[in-house]
Amino acid sequence: MKPAFAFAVLMAISTPVYAQPSGGKTGVNAVIGRSISTTDFVTELALSDMFETKSSELAAVRGDQKARDFAATMIEDHQKSSSELSLIVKPHIDQTPLPLKLDKGHQARIDKLKKLDGAEFTKAYFKEQVAAHEAAVSLLERFGKSGSDAELKAFAEKLLPGIRHHLEMAKSNAT
Repeated sequence: MKPAFAFAVLMAISTPVYAQPSGGKTGVNAVIGRSISTTDFVTELALSDMFETKSSELAAVRGDQKARDFAATMIEDHQKSSSELSLIVKPHIDQTPLPLKLDKGHQARIDKLKKLDGAEFTKAYFKEQVAAHEAAVSLLERFGKSGSDAELKAFAEKLLPGIRHHLEMAKSNAT
């Protein structure tokens, strides 16, 4: 009877692990190192680029000088990586479509930034950039290790040093 009860408890607590989206860049799957599908990688990377570009466009108008300077780099670099990603997935667009707009979570973060100005905006912007780049580093590392598409794995590995540099820049500006 005790082994059956232990098994039931184990199944009950492990069920949420299997209920997580396979491409989740945060939460249980990131912690346990679960591999990420090509489609989820492409979607998450595209959303990350889109968020970092859109939030940086706001920073170019609402932020202080250090936010505007950082934003200019983010806009240039993330538009470039978005273009490169589009070229890689173009032959497979029916299987791996790129999102055309931000998802609800990213849009909510943009909407919060839109309500801020000045020092309050700059502080929130850099906090968002740190979080976004931490998630992007995790995404690129995970796909670089376990991705199934060789061209996208190489792309992830190519992007990773630059995204790590962005993260360090964001952290230094956030303090």
